[in-house]
Amino acid sequence: MSLASQRGAHLNDPGAELLDRVSGFWSRSGRYVLAGVGTVAAIGLIAFFTLRARAAAEEQAAGRLAEANIYFWQGDYTRSLTMARQISEQFGSTPSGVDALRLAGDDAFWNGDFKGATEHYRRYLDRVKRGAIHDAVRRSYAYALESDRQFRPAAEAYESLVGAFDRESSAECLTSAARCYRNLGQTADAAKRLQRVLDEFGETSYANAARTHLGELTGGSS
Repeated sequence: MSLASQRGAHLNDPGAELLDRVSGFWSRSGRYVLAGVGTVAAIGLIAFFTLRARAAAEEQAAGRLAEANIYFWQGDYTRSLTMARQISEQFGSTPSGVDALRLAGDDAFWNGDFKGATEHYRRYLDRVKRGAIHDAVRRSYAYALESDRQFRPAAEAYESLVGAFDRESSAECLTSAARCYRNLGQTADAAKRLQRVLDEFGETSYANAARTHLGELTGGSS
């Protein structure tokens, strides 16, 4: 085959044409491609080291939180509270750092600092929006509000928990809401909650007490 024929065959070969295009693209844009690859690699390395740092921080926070929990169960609420606050401040972006807010709330509650308890519980609830522990903290938050004589928000918090737990707990929350309204002098609202206990949770252990309290509020007309 003549040289001209070979050249023509080459030009008409789709594979060769593709190679020419790739070679041309690489000669024009190779450095940009390499720069892009370098950028992706750098981002990957940053992500890797960030995740590793977070894991190390969580490991350290979890260890200290476990120690703070031991002090709590030993009844040393002051020492546990000090540690929990330090953990939440130093490791606030980690799961254990967030959970330290819950522990700080428990410590403050059992130390009789109900305002401090509500503050820590509220901060925890601002960070954690769902789950079983979230609901348990909402319940503790309601207890703290009532103990701090913040009866209206306590009543609302109690009532928001109806249905979040078992039926016995739901009846307890309604009874607690009624108690808060009674402390506010809102006997009609208290009576409505007690009536709900009888109507919706009549088989629970709270029903008899609800019937008695309802009779006191209504003069025995229930």
